Amino acid sequence: MEQQDLNRRLILALVLSFFVFIGFGYLFPQQQTDTSQTQTSTSTQTQLQQTPVVSSTSTPINIQQATADAPVTTSTNLLATITSNTFKMGIDELGRISQFELLEDKYKNAEGNNLQILGANKVKPLELRFSDVKLNAEAFKTPYTYSGKKSVNVSSSAKTIILTQKLSSLVVTKKITIQPNGAYNVEVTTSNKADYFITPGHRPMADESMYMLVRGALVKGPDDIILSIEDGNAEGNEVVKNAKLASAFDRYVASMLYDFNKGMNVSILKEGEGDPLIFIEGRESLNLGGYIGPKEYEILKSINPELTDAIEFGWFTFLSKPFYKILLWLQNIIGNWGWAIILFTLLVKLILFPLSYKGMMSMQKLKDLAPKIKELKEKHKGDPAKMNAQMMEMYKKHGANPMGGCLPMLLQIPVFFALYRVLLNADELQGASWIPMWIDNLATADPYYILPILMGASMWFQQKITPNNFTDPLQEKIFQWFPVIMAIMFIIMPFPSGLVLYWVVNNLFTIGQQYVINNAYKKHKATAAIAKQNK
Repeated sequence: MEQQDLNRRLILALVLSFFVFIGFGYLFPQQQTDTSQTQTSTSTQTQLQQTPVVSSTSTPINIQQATADAPVTTSTNLLATITSNTFKMGIDELGRISQFELLEDKYKNAEGNNLQILGANKVKPLELRFSDVKLNAEAFKTPYTYSGKKSVNVSSSAKTIILTQKLSSLVVTKKITIQPNGAYNVEVTTSNKADYFITPGHRPMADESMYMLVRGALVKGPDDIILSIEDGNAEGNEVVKNAKLASAFDRYVASMLYDFNKGMNVSILKEGEGDPLIFIEGRESLNLGGYIGPKEYEILKSINPELTDAIEFGWFTFLSKPFYKILLWLQNIIGNWGWAIILFTLLVKLILFPLSYKGMMSMQKLKDLAPKIKELKEKHKGDPAKMNAQMMEMYKKHGANPMGGCLPMLLQIPVFFALYRVLLNADELQGASWIPMWIDNLATADPYYILPILMGASMWFQQKITPNNFTDPLQEKIFQWFPVIMAIMFIIMPFPSGLVLYWVVNNLFTIGQQYVINNAYKKHKATAAIAKQNK
C-alpha cells in the first residue's frame, strides 16, 4: 500500500475512532439499575446472600455462597443525624451510613433539591457481616443502640458517636468519629472472637449522565499498584492483601475506607452482572479511616495525600492525572477554571509546536508534489513496485514525509481523550464559572450553544487553510462534513462546556499555528526559487 493511502486511512480511522469513543457512551449508555421496590428487593436478596467467609489468619478472604438473612430494604429508623456545613449523614439502626446528602448549592438538582449520593436499597457503608450464617442472620435482625444526641453538628469540630449491638454470643461496639469535611474514623470491637467483615458499601449512585464514565471500585495495594474494577467487570475472586485504600466510586463522589499503617485484607464480591462490592476483613479490634463525599483533590489531600489516588480517570489515568494536577495548579494561580483550561491548551500547543511545525511543513510539500505524484501514478499504474520506489525517491529529494502530517494528530488524540476524562470527572468543575451570565458551570453544557457552534466554525476554517492531498472523493467529503457533524453532535449531546471550550481554543491556536507555518513556507519557497535562479 502506498504511503499516502496509508496516511489518509490512518486519519480516517482516527476520526471514526473519535466517534466511537465519544458517541458510543452517550448513545448506548451503561444499563442503569432499576430502583423500584419490587425489582430491587429480589436482586438485593440475591446479592446479599453472597457472603464472604473471612479468616483470622493471613490467608486471603474466600468468597462463597451462604444463606445470610440480610435486609432487602433500607432501614428508615435513624439513630443519629450528623450535619456539617457541607453534608448531612444519617446513621441507621444497623449501624450503617444510611444516606449522605450534599448541601452545597452546586450539587442541587434541577428542582433545587440536595443531592443524595447513596442508592436506595443498596449495601450501605459500614455494614458488618459475619462469616457465621446464624450470627449474621441475628445481626441483621438486632438493632444497635445509641444513647447520645440524635442531632449532631460537626461544622466546627469532630464529634464521636458510640453504637452498641448486643447479640446472643457477643457484643459489637462501633465508635465513629466524624470530621467536618466528611472524613471519619471507625473503631469496631467485639467482646469475643468472631470472623466478620466491613464494607464501604455499594458505590454511590449520584450521577445518571449518559457519558462514557468510570464507575466501580478501586483498591490501592501495599506496593502502590492500583486495581480498578469498573461496573460490569468484577469476577468475584479479586483479593488484595494488606491494601492501603479501598474506594467505591461514582463520577464525582466516593465512599472509601483506608489503613496506611497496618493495611487491610480486601476482597471483591460480584454483584448482579459484574458490579464490584468491596469487603474488608475484620479483627477483634479494627480501626480504619474513612471518607465519604466529593472526590475533590484538596479535600482528599488535606486528609492524607495518598487519598488523592482515589481520583480515577480510567484508561488514561497515567496521562489524565498529570493534566489534572497542572490544571489545579493553573487554577490556583488564575482563580478561574475557564482561563486555566485556555492556558493549559496554550501550553500543550507550545510543547507540541516543533512536531506540529514539521508535520505541517511536510503537508505543504506534499500538496506541491501532488501533480507530480499523479503523473507518476499514471505513468507506472501497471507497475506498483516501481511507482512506489520513484515516489519514495521524490519524497526524499524534496524532504517530504507522507506520514509527517499524521504525527501532530496522533499526539493530540491521547491528549484530548485524557483531558476528556479530566473534564468529565473533576468535581472541581461543578459550579465553576468562566464568564458570568454565560458559562456559570463548566461541568454542564453551554446553555446558549455558542461554544458548539464556535467549535464547528473554527474546525471548518481550520480545514479551509490546511493543505490536504486527498484523492478519494469519499474521504474528502467525510472531512468536509466533519465540522458540521461535530457541531451537531455537541449540540445534541450536552457535553460539559469545559470540554468544548478546550476544543474551541485548541482549534483557534491551531489556526494561528497554520497561518505562521503557511507564511513560513511561502518564504521558504520564495528563497528556494531565488536560489534556483541564481544558479
